[in-house]
Amino acid sequence: MHYKEAKKILSSGNGMNLYRGCTHGCIYCDSRSNCYQMEHPFEDIEVKSNALELLEKELRSKRKRCMIGTGSMTDPYIPLESELGTVRKAMEIIHRYGFGFTVITKSDLILRDLDLLKKLNRDTRCVVQMTLTTADESLCRVLEPNVCTTARRFEVLKILRDEGIPTVVWLCPILPFINDTKENIEAVTDMCIEAKVYGIVNFGMGVTLREGNREYFYSKLDRHFPGMKEKYILAYGNRYELESPDAAELSAIFQRKCRENGIICDNNAVFGYLERFGDDEEQLTLF
Repeated sequence: MHYKEAKKILSSGNGMNLYRGCTHGCIYCDSRSNCYQMEHPFEDIEVKSNALELLEKELRSKRKRCMIGTGSMTDPYIPLESELGTVRKAMEIIHRYGFGFTVITKSDLILRDLDLLKKLNRDTRCVVQMTLTTADESLCRVLEPNVCTTARRFEVLKILRDEGIPTVVWLCPILPFINDTKENIEAVTDMCIEAKVYGIVNFGMGVTLREGNREYFYSKLDRHFPGMKEKYILAYGNRYELESPDAAELSAIFQRKCRENGIICDNNAVFGYLERFGDDEEQLTLF
């Protein structure tokens, strides 16, 4: 861990990353890609020392309240958060200034802040986004080794459901020849149905690899799936988008199950839902 001062905390789309780097160890993580120009080892977490002061200053100067998001580059509920509590403090600031909040995570540490999530949901707006990639617990421990498994995330989704907090699931990535099975897609979607999630984000039945994360991913394939790297190279070469050979069938299964159970699976519609706030919400109720 190391500290660094930031010049700004909110992006143009009202997203923030309080930390940079991650210790979850997910073998497919795109945030390792060289294009993000991280100047320190990925597991050496960069803590933005002035993040909370910047957040308060930037929220105070906003003319219109909106949703504030976090988790797009770094899961904010890494183990370090249990020591520092930066996310919780940021949520308190967001609530105090009357903004909404949405977060993407794989961690059950989010339940520590259930009281604040409920406050935000009651007073402004709150949506929790949870990533699920595989229903196979053993496989999950390989793909996402340093974070709670899918079964626990499913429990978290049901707790949030029972507390009335809306949820969205990210069903991605789907790794060719690893978790790209009909059984897996059906099992994960069934979890979403039971948890009554609003929507599921899926960018196709595949994974993206680019310089930086490709090398890390392949090293983990060599360790956990002997011969799989060679299979990938033979099938995809150095492509950025690696689509499952069964992508069309898997997508059809996924979309049918969502449609039959009232789950939104159009990405644009889900992202629109995540961004709605204030007058947008009131306008929707009229229709």
